[in-house]
Amino acid sequence: FGAFIPTDPEGRAECLSWLMWQMSTAPMIGGGFGHFYNYAPEKFEYAINRYTMETKRIIDVADRRLAESAYLAGDAYSIADIAVYGWLGSIARGEAYGGTAYDFLDFGSYTNVVRWAAEITARTPVQRGIRINRSGDGYIRDRHDAADIDAVM
Repeated sequence: FGAFIPTDPEGRAECLSWLMWQMSTAPMIGGGFGHFYNYAPEKFEYAINRYTMETKRIIDVADRRLAESAYLAGDAYSIADIAVYGWLGSIARGEAYGGTAYDFLDFGSYTNVVRWAAEITARTPVQRGIRINRSGDGYIRDRHDAADIDAVM
């Protein structure tokens, strides 16, 4: 609908490049790091180390990019930020993989990603979205209407 993606060819290409980057790197974090670090029934040091270093490399790529621009695709919030925030945001909020991944990955040292994640987390629509399909105080298990979210905010 013309939102969250630049219309100029150069900006659109940059945005789509970061969106494709997210699709190619997210499995390393979720399927690799997340699995071996948090979910695997047996802890294999080699696998944990391998995927931890790859995850740190991925975060470093984002950090370097965010040192150059406010958002991944440039100066405007885009679909690339929305997609990447899905996995980096949960780490930044200290919620990923048992809540210990932030410290384990030394996430705080990626200052540009931390700044970016904090700015996105502060957005009202993001705050509303974080509360959906979760249990506990301040969250809503099932959302059927915007009023469902308003009831817990």
